[in-house]
Amino acid sequence: MPVEPEETTSEDSQPGTLHPEQALPHIFKSIQNVLTLLPFKDLLTFKTWFYQWERDLTQKQAMEGDLLDFVDMILEKLGQDRSLSHTIQTLKSIGKTEEADTLRVTCKRALVRFQLQQELSRKHKYIHEGVVQAGKQNLFESIYVEPQISTCGYGGVDPSHEFRPHPPTHLRVPSPHTFVGLNDLLRLQKEDGQPARTVVTTGFAGMGMSVSKAKFCLNWAEMRANKDLQFVFKLSFRNFWTLRQNENHIAKTMSIMDVLEYYYPECKDMKYLEDEDCKFVVVMDSLDCYREPLDWLNAPVINDNVTKATPGVLVVNIVRGTVLRGACVWILGRRTAISQIPPQFIDVFTEIQGFSDTMKDEYLSKRYEDAALAAKIVAHYKLLPSLVILTRQPFVCWMVATMFKRSFKRRGYGENPPRLTPFYINVLVVQMNRRLEFYYGKAENELKWSPEDKHVATKIGKMAFKMLEKDISVFCEEDVKEYGVSFTEVTLLSGLCTELPSSDGKKFCFVHFSVQEFMAAVYVFTMFREESKNVLESMLLPRAKFFASKDHTRSVAGVVQSALTRTLSSPLGHYDMFLRFLCGLLAPDCHDNQLAGFLFRYHMPKVGGLDETQRLLQQAIKTAEVKNRDRVGNLKECLREMSQTDD
Repeated sequence: MPVEPEETTSEDSQPGTLHPEQALPHIFKSIQNVLTLLPFKDLLTFKTWFYQWERDLTQKQAMEGDLLDFVDMILEKLGQDRSLSHTIQTLKSIGKTEEADTLRVTCKRALVRFQLQQELSRKHKYIHEGVVQAGKQNLFESIYVEPQISTCGYGGVDPSHEFRPHPPTHLRVPSPHTFVGLNDLLRLQKEDGQPARTVVTTGFAGMGMSVSKAKFCLNWAEMRANKDLQFVFKLSFRNFWTLRQNENHIAKTMSIMDVLEYYYPECKDMKYLEDEDCKFVVVMDSLDCYREPLDWLNAPVINDNVTKATPGVLVVNIVRGTVLRGACVWILGRRTAISQIPPQFIDVFTEIQGFSDTMKDEYLSKRYEDAALAAKIVAHYKLLPSLVILTRQPFVCWMVATMFKRSFKRRGYGENPPRLTPFYINVLVVQMNRRLEFYYGKAENELKWSPEDKHVATKIGKMAFKMLEKDISVFCEEDVKEYGVSFTEVTLLSGLCTELPSSDGKKFCFVHFSVQEFMAAVYVFTMFREESKNVLESMLLPRAKFFASKDHTRSVAGVVQSALTRTLSSPLGHYDMFLRFLCGLLAPDCHDNQLAGFLFRYHMPKVGGLDETQRLLQQAIKTAEVKNRDRVGNLKECLREMSQTDD
């Protein structure tokens, strides 16, 4: 009889024992018992059919030896799941339906586990990054780097800044001793030392929540970690919202067992989920996709797994712990959504913190088979301090890898430092497109911005600009309403803002202060290009300065002069990055290529008068070398952002 391998502990696994009915000895004995009942002639027929279906077996291997040798051999060569499922299928094929049913019932828990593992492995073996595109995927293991996860939730916003030693609002960061491994999340304990039932993980857009969820499920499916978990069910809030919205569904109300069977047909009659020895996990991600408030305090209480209720009531009772009582529940969502859950229902709160500097380099290095190219890209992105800070977000690391891989194919690329503005434009475009895809169900070929989408981006930019003028970085719900844009759009769906923990009402900020500065520049530039306004002076530009005499392209010297005046008359760091982004947006490849079809319509006139603006910056640099030497470096970067081409 085969012996199970000894338990090992590594970074990808913890000690854990399978349930006896899912362990190898039980499966071995069950297959042996059923096949022992077959007459010799039927056993030969079974073996003949079995090996013909399995390319990994030869006729000689199937026919040699006694029954114990045969069972031992198929388990060793095919594994438990294939051996069990193919034994059942072969028995049915040769007319031994009763024996097949007996084996199915005897190994019910193992079969369900195998089917769940196959489904999770199929879904998560490959990873889609950024906006999902057909054919654009990688093997998960080839590029995955585990982000830092902390048991202290301070908002996840990095306070680092290229110029400012501290942002306008003090931000706390967790210490390394609070970090916990992904595979250990559901082994955390409550403050009283009891095992946690409900674990919440949050983080803002691009920090790696979806990837972390997928990795946890894949590790379990491939038996790398948490082997003592009998089952892992993914029941996202999107699933429950779909059931709620589906008017043609068989019933308006369902029990939680109905829901499990609806999404996992193999999970029929799983009464043992109520057994004390049944250890399983329910992964509930994307809380922000449940688009209506849940009545956490007044929803009817359900105390079993068979009572029918609406999807919202089921969700509340799962989190309460009155439905699927034996489950460990892992809830993931953006903080704005997570904050609606009453704290008494949460045992452990965790927050994804993103990549450390070492993790950034590891991720970028794993992306390329060419080690020399990887080294070039790592060195290249480090030339921009703001980009080094922003790549703490795994999403931005992916963006850096994608953009630089394409750029380094061009001859001569890399001789100059990269420009910063194109990366922030990509942050805006990708996050807004993910909003359309994730929350509004748009397909890849439908990711075009409507007037309402442009309105949302512009109003977020206006809010960012007004906050920059006041030198603040935190806002509340009333502030958002002032700008005529949906509070949910700004704080939850846009991916540009996040909620901060606060004991004094709900507070929000941009995912990084430089994103606020960039969006402020987007607003100023958009108002100039679309409405002929210089909002830095709060007045309409004269028509004579707005158009050039011959080609009717626009001049921006007045806008840049206003921005320069504000920057040089303010403390270092107040407007410096804003000025750099504004100059970067003036570059034709930024406003006429990257933003065309999104924030701006195609075939708009390019912004003209850049020669005059460059002379203005050159003069400002000469003056600063005498009067403001601490501004010279950034002014040179502003000139480079506007004039450098990456071709």
